[in-house]
Amino acid sequence: MDPSPVQEMDSSSTEINSFGINTPANPNSLVGSPSGSSSSISPSSTTLSRYENQKRRDWNTFGQYLRNHRPPLSLSRCSGAHVLEFLRYLDQFGKTKVHTQLCPFFGHPNPPAPCPCPLRQAWGSLDALIGRLRAAYEENGGKPETNPFGARAVRLYLREVRDSQSKARGISYEKKKRKRPPQQQQQPLPSPPPNPI
Repeated sequence: MDPSPVQEMDSSSTEINSFGINTPANPNSLVGSPSGSSSSISPSSTTLSRYENQKRRDWNTFGQYLRNHRPPLSLSRCSGAHVLEFLRYLDQFGKTKVHTQLCPFFGHPNPPAPCPCPLRQAWGSLDALIGRLRAAYEENGGKPETNPFGARAVRLYLREVRDSQSKARGISYEKKKRKRPPQQQQQPLPSPPPNPI
């Protein structure tokens, strides 16, 4: 496989997404009328949330990755293994220091000095990316049962990355518990007085 498949884009207007990869600069250019032109739609109706913009950029980036794959891959032939390959590819754009077991700072959340350990994608970034791509796949006509982003291998890989980064960086990733509204205790109804016979 080509070592830099995503960076060779033919589009002259590109931007760097959160993974350091070139993507089309105008995510709204694909939204709007069926022909892809948004000139007949007012700007306020095509304004997307930050999440929707990021999801579109991630989807475009993954599509570019598939097109530049050697040999090129169609989305219908994409499997969980290709998603794992994509996630490993993204590590080269990572900004999170992940200490090796030989590093004296292994397990320290705030190392006191620099070290030569590699930079990787943080588990949280990968987890959020997979969530967005999983949603985008289904929004673009993919069936949930064939979604490569929901494959068991991808879930296991993310769990492994979370656990290894937790140990290496000395940071625990605890699931945030949803706050439930306090339940009002129901007062027991007073029992009716006994009927005199």
